[in-house]
Amino acid sequence: MVLSRRGVVLGGLAAVAVGATGNIVQAATGKSFFAGTASDNNFVYRKTNFAKIDKRWHRQIVKYFSSETVGTVVVDTRHHFLYLIMENKTAIRYGVGVGKEGFKWYGRATIDRRALWPQWVPPPEMLKRRPELPPMVAGGAPNNPLGPRALYLYRDGADIGYRLHGTLEPWSIGTDASSGCIRMFPEDIIDLYQRCPIGTAVEVLPHIADQAPASTTVE
Repeated sequence: MVLSRRGVVLGGLAAVAVGATGNIVQAATGKSFFAGTASDNNFVYRKTNFAKIDKRWHRQIVKYFSSETVGTVVVDTRHHFLYLIMENKTAIRYGVGVGKEGFKWYGRATIDRRALWPQWVPPPEMLKRRPELPPMVAGGAPNNPLGPRALYLYRDGADIGYRLHGTLEPWSIGTDASSGCIRMFPEDIIDLYQRCPIGTAVEVLPHIADQAPASTTVE
């Protein structure tokens, strides 16, 4: 499989910062999606109020049958799940937000860079479309759309412009909301970061969930 629309996605590495959405109604509604704050590596972030999140998007261990090796990350963009393959035909399943129509991508890559509280630099293509955006947002800033962690995807040693990262908009998990990158709850990207060393294989497919039984949660 070949990754496509590289230029489009480079124009939108991170979906949106809360301060740049312009959607006041959604931002106001989103307040109930937060439950206090937490400290991480000298930065503070808003904790997700999982009581407001559909349980299907909660991190959980599931039965998962795959020919991929243990430790591989598999992303099902159609059903909004990311799987980290474990032993004994199981996986950790995370709910994710994926690319909107026109920004979706599929293919294989490796995690060749990891960042704690990464800074966000909107690429030239995005700044051209949205000149109101700042040229750089510091890591840990309240309006940094990457959140507490970012895992950068490469192919053949080259950055392909796609990332797995946090989000400022927990209500967007389970939807097509980003400009191509895979967004996760802050708590989930922190968890995934700890489990994925440099060199972790990543495969993004459109129909992974169709291979699993209807009920997969391990009791």
